[in-house]
Amino acid sequence: MTAIVAVAAWSLQTPASAANWESMATAGTDRIELDRSRISVPKAHRATAWSRLVRDGIYIDEYGMRYTAVEAFNSYDCAKGSFTTTKRVWRRNGELVREETVARPLELKAEAGSPDARILADVCRDPSKSEGPRESKPGFMRADMWAADEAKRSRTLPVADAAHGEKNAAEKPADSHAAAAEKPAGEKPRYIDLPKVDKSRVEDPSKPMAAPGSKPVPAKPDDMREVAKAAAAAMEKGKAGGADRKDVERQYATSGPRRAAKKKTPKPVEPAAAPAPVEHKHVHWSYEGEGGPDNWGKLEGKYGTCSSGRRQSPIDIRDGIKVDLEPISFNYKPMQFSIVDNGHTVQVNVGDASSISVMGRTYNLVQFHFHRPAEEKIRGKSYDMVAHLVHKDDEGHLAVVAVLMEKGGPEQQLIQVLWNHMPLEREQEVSPAAIIDLNRLLPEKKAYYTYMGSLTTPPCTEDVLWMVLKQPVAISDQQVAIFSRLYKNNARPIQPANERLIKESR
Repeated sequence: MTAIVAVAAWSLQTPASAANWESMATAGTDRIELDRSRISVPKAHRATAWSRLVRDGIYIDEYGMRYTAVEAFNSYDCAKGSFTTTKRVWRRNGELVREETVARPLELKAEAGSPDARILADVCRDPSKSEGPRESKPGFMRADMWAADEAKRSRTLPVADAAHGEKNAAEKPADSHAAAAEKPAGEKPRYIDLPKVDKSRVEDPSKPMAAPGSKPVPAKPDDMREVAKAAAAAMEKGKAGGADRKDVERQYATSGPRRAAKKKTPKPVEPAAAPAPVEHKHVHWSYEGEGGPDNWGKLEGKYGTCSSGRRQSPIDIRDGIKVDLEPISFNYKPMQFSIVDNGHTVQVNVGDASSISVMGRTYNLVQFHFHRPAEEKIRGKSYDMVAHLVHKDDEGHLAVVAVLMEKGGPEQQLIQVLWNHMPLEREQEVSPAAIIDLNRLLPEKKAYYTYMGSLTTPPCTEDVLWMVLKQPVAISDQQVAIFSRLYKNNARPIQPANERLIKESR
């Protein structure tokens, strides 16, 4: 299972139709785009812009949300070569699906050769040079070009709204020297007010800046020309090397934290050697090999909870206290469905007409999927399969009902309907006319174990309410064998209980 991100809507959102998207990179048939209509002019080495990942067709996440593009509002630090994502918008064919404000924005480095580096170099470039081919030249970022031409032009330039990333009209002084004259006495003029750019600095930013008729002076530590050259070089490297789909999806589809590349001391004479490969950088999570469960916490920064969490699932359920647990109220109705093999399991997506009520909360059914063998153990006992029924309430809290399965029984009717419509290929969604009633998958007795745990797949988000039904459901040997053809083992190993309280119906 993957996490459902809690949504906090914001009031100001420019319609997708007003945007001016331009492709910056491709990954297979997906592409990364930049909205040129909402790029702010760099101010104090900072700028903002909207970018987006456009998917190949309708993409379905593991909680059934369908979208064709995800947009990200980023703040760029042109001097440091980094960016921070603060907002995201999911759309399906231009229509709004979901909005989110990032609760804990992280500043990330634009890695050399990545789409991030391309966009950073483009966003930090002079807006007056937008006509014609957009070339990447060292030193020609927006602030540099603006400083050199400021004394020659008088124009109105858009200024970024820090709260929403939208453009407001603000007047720039026609003469930068006149603006400088209005500064308090004794205040040193800003670097941007220099009327002339030393061309030797454009060609080689490592050389100090020299004023006309004077000796060269050392470059200031915060001189963003160094960053301009690095960003432009990163963009050129990205154009030459391209970007594979997994790397692009990791950076833009999730917009999650990533491990920053270690800083290296540049060599003055010989060209810098290619950076050493980062461990697991391009490895997608799986159930074996380099992307297996032991390495999930190392694959991406946002997966860190998989290794550091203290309430991870699944667990070996034992030593629970027997109490009079509140019965789970199942409000399942006959419904249509879609089924997809998502590369990790067979998943069934449903609408929001079915729900459960327990412990004072109502959770809507979102999807259910299967694992073989069952991920949970009961006092050391394993089961052949398990169905995880995933629910979410209006506040984003997750609740999972686990239905254990044992082979050797008769053909299970609902399982057979699902297997009849199983897709022929991965990522292919099938929406049959058949109707299913999930009540037929539940055992006769609804007694259960309950504890607080996590999602059992990356990013292993915690604070998930687990309810494991005690009575297993019988299915046929052939039905287990059919699933085994696709997934012989898609179960996460047992995690430490760490003295968690487990309750069970008596």
